[in-house]
Amino acid sequence: MQQAAVPSFYLYGEPPRAAELAFVHVEPLDDRSRPSEWTIAPHRHDGLAHLMLICAGDGTAFGDGAACPFRAPALVIVPARLIHGFAWAVESRGHVVTVAVEHLATLGQLHAEAAALFGGWAVRALPAEAAAGMEQRIRDLARHLNWDRPGRMLAVNGMLLALIAEAWAHLAPAAPPPPASRAARLVARFRERIEQCFRQRPGMAVHARALGVSVSTLRAACVAVAGVPPLRIQDERTMLEARRLLRYSSLTIAEIGDALGFADPAHFSRFFKRMDGAAPQRARLIGASGG
Repeated sequence: MQQAAVPSFYLYGEPPRAAELAFVHVEPLDDRSRPSEWTIAPHRHDGLAHLMLICAGDGTAFGDGAACPFRAPALVIVPARLIHGFAWAVESRGHVVTVAVEHLATLGQLHAEAAALFGGWAVRALPAEAAAGMEQRIRDLARHLNWDRPGRMLAVNGMLLALIAEAWAHLAPAAPPPPASRAARLVARFRERIEQCFRQRPGMAVHARALGVSVSTLRAACVAVAGVPPLRIQDERTMLEARRLLRYSSLTIAEIGDALGFADPAHFSRFFKRMDGAAPQRARLIGASGG
């Protein structure tokens, strides 16, 4: 796959945009696969992850630089930013559950498996009985997403966590994946380092030196593995924290900017608007209204 030509979508075929903090979506597999003649071209989603249940049919999943043939029933996990695609057998049937990574991070604060399930690409065969049970959970989740009554998100999160727990039970005992490539190991170390110091916003030269590589090597690894340069990965982590603080803290916007390494509040506001398309004041208003 040529990385430079790989598009980024919101949902497949839709222009990219910032995902809502608590975005959860369910749709039948054929909603987007049938119009595309059962071929989903390589692409990525920067703020969304998929849990896909294949109930009937077969095909090939492409992800993480590898092709993986599968036959239903099967479970496919697609983490955010992973370049992936599919070639389905005609008339395959299944469901696609899409969740915002920020919502997974919030759920992961209480249940580590909620975020860990989407930590890597996975394709697993399922026993028929397990697939039938997961399909019923997904149908229940889809029904509750259409609720318009108090307690909707409480019900949705409970069903989502139950689905994740069942998927985790089938993925956790699986044989360990093949050793990651050198680039993948470098990007994993880079992400760990970002978690430790993204609030200081160190330059890429500082990161590269700490990781024992050149800036060009770090950039090449991030583009190959994540589809984006290293600065974008750091900026996305900063934005994740900024949205959390805007929604869940009483800090002023200037205080949030300072906590994230922006001495100048105006610099933080420009950064946020460039990344999100809206000023931080607007994001705080949306969060406060429950949107």
